[in-house]
Amino acid sequence: MATTTTSSTVQPQVKINAPSQERIPLLDLRAQYHIIRDEARAAFDAIAESTAYAQGPAAKAFEEEFATWCGVKECVSVNTGTSALHLALRCLDIGAGDEVITVPMTFIATAWAVYYVGATPVFVDIDPVRRTMDPEQLEKAITPRTKAIIPVHLYGQVADMAPILEIANRHGIPVIEDAAQAHGATYQGRKAGQHGLMACFSFYPGKNLGGLGEGGALVTDDKHLATRAAQLRNHAQSERYFHDEIGYNYRMDSIQAAMLSLKLKHLDDWNMARAFRAVRYKELLQDLPITLPTKFEDSQSVYHCYVIESDRRDELREALNAAQIDSGLHYPVPLHLQQACKELGYKKGDFPQSERLSQTCLSLPIFPELNDPQMERIATALRGAFGK
Repeated sequence: MATTTTSSTVQPQVKINAPSQERIPLLDLRAQYHIIRDEARAAFDAIAESTAYAQGPAAKAFEEEFATWCGVKECVSVNTGTSALHLALRCLDIGAGDEVITVPMTFIATAWAVYYVGATPVFVDIDPVRRTMDPEQLEKAITPRTKAIIPVHLYGQVADMAPILEIANRHGIPVIEDAAQAHGATYQGRKAGQHGLMACFSFYPGKNLGGLGEGGALVTDDKHLATRAAQLRNHAQSERYFHDEIGYNYRMDSIQAAMLSLKLKHLDDWNMARAFRAVRYKELLQDLPITLPTKFEDSQSVYHCYVIESDRRDELREALNAAQIDSGLHYPVPLHLQQACKELGYKKGDFPQSERLSQTCLSLPIFPELNDPQMERIATALRGAFGK
């Protein structure tokens, strides 16, 4: 059931910039870095002095911290979220002739992982309100070749996992959460990463928890799966220079791990700040003829993206740009219409909800340091586009 929130939400103490007429970015990573700069410089020096640059003690420490924060037993750090998805499928021995069900409204890395193991992506449409995998469409896509289901927690909103898991369990199909955009998001009181057999996170710089470069992680409660994933990421070594199967160089750099450990200490406050900004957007924009993100009683989004919908999307984007405000499109072409996925045989009209969202979505700036004058500028620009 959808519900609304009020501005009585307590605003967390987050350092913000002074009001400015400078261009408003979609995400201000510089402002975030300034908050942790002194700690970060000390961490850089510590890594340099240790000379343990790749998958060193810093990576091990981060794995333990992130597993605890997610509420799971195991975390395997890797170099990208794409690699985490790839390893999850490898750990299930999925390969040629197999099918993996996911959604077409996601970043293409979700499908890349399926292609990398030689399997075939099978798409199901999204629910138009939650914007994640539609459970009512899922069961129809299952065949004897289906070996995994990957629901995507889009924009910071966890997919409707209860019916997805019920269907998957009934058919004996493992579920891998694509949680690349959902660090700390909850569903029925449980965090992203606690629902499927495994979950995969990205620490790309723009994520709610992002490094100074690439990074990712696979989390699970299954020790056997974690052990195999850890071996696969390190050239499939069971011990040094002994390789039991085909492996990969997917190790995390220590400097990324150290940065992620620093940022993890702030992440709960940063996520709360994003939620506060979402409440403020609702106050500022609710009377405009646009669709705002829905707040669900069973979930707490972490608002990785704040995505509005409008049939006049391109006009709104032009108005924002003219007002020196950045915006984004997440995503303008669903996967089934990508040239790279042409061989799957899908056509326009096959997934109408994903196609509609791709044509109407507009991501507004959202980050913890976004201040109220900046948000009012954004609202003013959007109002101007509608002649208000």
